[in-house]
Amino acid sequence: MRVAFYAPMKSPYAATPSGDREIARRLIAAIERAGHGVEVASELRSFERTGDAARQEEIAAEAVEAAEVYVAAVTDERRPRPSVWFTYHCYHKAPDHIGPRVCDALGIPYVIAEASVAPRQAFGPWAPGFAAAHAAVAAADLVIGLNPRDEAGVRDVMKPGAVYAHLPAFLDASVFGISAERRCALRRRISSETGLDTDAVWLLSVAMMRPGDKAASYARLADALGTLRDNLPAWCLLVVGDGEARPHVMRAFEAVGDRVSWLGAQAGSALAEIYAAADVFVWPAVNEAIGMVFLEAGASGLPVVAGYTDGVASIVVHEKTGLAGDPTTQSAAPLGTDAEH
Repeated sequence: MRVAFYAPMKSPYAATPSGDREIARRLIAAIERAGHGVEVASELRSFERTGDAARQEEIAAEAVEAAEVYVAAVTDERRPRPSVWFTYHCYHKAPDHIGPRVCDALGIPYVIAEASVAPRQAFGPWAPGFAAAHAAVAAADLVIGLNPRDEAGVRDVMKPGAVYAHLPAFLDASVFGISAERRCALRRRISSETGLDTDAVWLLSVAMMRPGDKAASYARLADALGTLRDNLPAWCLLVVGDGEARPHVMRAFEAVGDRVSWLGAQAGSALAEIYAAADVFVWPAVNEAIGMVFLEAGASGLPVVAGYTDGVASIVVHEKTGLAGDPTTQSAAPLGTDAEH
């Protein structure tokens, strides 16, 4: 089977790392591992952050043109004919304008993974995006749910005969799970590079530094650690991440700054080694839709302390694989939230 893959939120080829990009890549890898061919059909990004109606209309027009160009290329055999169209992450800020048009023109099934429908957006600044996302979900033959909170709203919109299937978050764990012996060596090396005390409890956070929910999570973490400064002296925090909000994030940690080591953006084996050297993974997860870092922490054998959202709670089993927070003290992720907020 040949799959036309599209991620309107963020291309799997995007230069800036994010949870969305990582999930898109993992979905492609999983489809290919199952023996199917995957082609990224378009890299047009439909994400519109601010609720600018004019910009949403411009994006929709660009998408209509992209769909027409793609269909023409397939018809003329300049691009391979897909067996199915697969869209990852469709919601009011990043709707799929392309997939339904292509599927209608080529007569192929339409699949969405991680769709959400937020009725309160129907008359708000993202009303055009909501209408497009609503129409996409209504056209889908299969919706694959990654966040349990989305299911009810999506099912209400799906057409008769369409299938909803839940897919738990997943990752390739082969890069993680470093041995205890190597962990000790990594800890000594990182200590020599950063000056961290090997006898202290090493807390770890991994997240991009973006305005909005990510910055809010960092601020909440800084506040929480401030209360531990005198009550739990033998701890330090390793922070993996970078981004435009870095100055704001660093200011939030001024009260505990001497206990924080800023490791910048990391990936691949370097990131796995940092996970392996740490003791506890901590992240407030403000409005986090899923939180792939929790899977990475779990694959590395780290206990987790996380804020509550429905998506996080679907990964972190409270009081078994970590602490998933209290849903009465932190609001669950609103429908359609994501790593780009």
